[in-house]
Amino acid sequence: MSNNTNINDGICTETSLSYMTGFGNEWATEAMANSLPIGQNSPQKPPRGLYAEQISGTAFTAPRAANRRTWMYRRLPSVVSGQYTPYMQLEWCPQTPTPPTSPNPLRWKPMPMPEAPTDFVDGVRQMASSGSAGANSGISTHIYVANQSMHKRAICCTDSELLFVPQQGKLRCKTELGILTVAPGEVMLIPAGMVFSIELMEGPSRGYLCENFGAHFRLPELGPIGSNGLANSRDFLTPVAAFDARDEPYEIIRKFDGQLWQGKMNHTPFNVVAWHGNLAPCKYDTDKFMTIGSISHDHPDPSIFTVLTSPSDSPGVANCDFAIFPSRWMVAENTFRPPWFHRNVMSEFMGLVKGQHDAKPMSFLPGGVSLHNRMVPHGPDTNAFMAASQANLAPQKLTNTLAFMFESRSMLKPTDHAMRYAWRDAHYDACWQDLPNLFSD
Repeated sequence: MSNNTNINDGICTETSLSYMTGFGNEWATEAMANSLPIGQNSPQKPPRGLYAEQISGTAFTAPRAANRRTWMYRRLPSVVSGQYTPYMQLEWCPQTPTPPTSPNPLRWKPMPMPEAPTDFVDGVRQMASSGSAGANSGISTHIYVANQSMHKRAICCTDSELLFVPQQGKLRCKTELGILTVAPGEVMLIPAGMVFSIELMEGPSRGYLCENFGAHFRLPELGPIGSNGLANSRDFLTPVAAFDARDEPYEIIRKFDGQLWQGKMNHTPFNVVAWHGNLAPCKYDTDKFMTIGSISHDHPDPSIFTVLTSPSDSPGVANCDFAIFPSRWMVAENTFRPPWFHRNVMSEFMGLVKGQHDAKPMSFLPGGVSLHNRMVPHGPDTNAFMAASQANLAPQKLTNTLAFMFESRSMLKPTDHAMRYAWRDAHYDACWQDLPNLFSD
């Protein structure tokens, strides 16, 4: 059991934060001693006059190994809220038909910061999506930009779990179950239905966001890799219980069935004094990822860089894989070391957190986005190909780089907004047009 002090008015310094380690563990934590009931979940009178409330991430009858739920003990249950009315944020939840999905490779430059005051909710820009909460499959990919914190405002995404990949600016995320900070180089996972609020710690912020409508993200199987490697469970951090000690009115934004809704509460939603269970937010530092690669010849499949996976009903074919490409050694002999030219059955939404991407070192910028849908040809640009084809294949370390990919079996449909953005690279395909014909008869 882990303890933490209460958080007055939601104010919390980073040095006061505590975390519990592990991924999908059974945790128990309380912000005030003797707040958790012992030996049962729902006593007639919970300790300290608290209300017992369960949040379920799976059906009650899901197998024990897959079952996800958390019991919360709170000052008021979340049912104490008012009526919701539509909230119009059309760049997160477009209401216009999407244009025909282009067979062209697509790329966007870094999205500029907004000029008007914009918090996380108003700064989410949907780029491409497939599936829905109703279908229980697919993903939706986004960029977020923000220049102010959410003040007395919180959001609950009932449609999907949310995977954050910050690119610029450190965030403090206040959730019902506790507080996390997440910086560029780290990622954060928020369960579906969890109320949270985003505060900016380092000024204007930008990053990537994946809504996962399918099965919960989990650690991938390791197969022949063995019991160690890739992302280790012990490196994931989950917050300990913390709660607001004062009640003030809050605006609640709820994402429900693809639309945003707004409501009012006359108290804080962050009133959970204690909780136990295995459905909880967490964060992960990508510097702790143990990369695996070839020490002989040829370039391994990028699946060896998978951090988290959301499986589908087809074995080995993911609803969504989250993969990273961090700093690493490259030592393979007689091998073209950057990614090869390819057409994949999976769709690839890629971003760059920092540094250079080895397939497009000059033209793919931190904060940028590329989308290569299923069977769309892509690969290294001309400069990268020519340099890698002629390079001295001594051991080389790629440093200060972090790219990532949301990879899905679904066709990702770009939004009308995304296709009309001024920062879309309308001539992306030009990076391959001067590849020379090197054939020798």
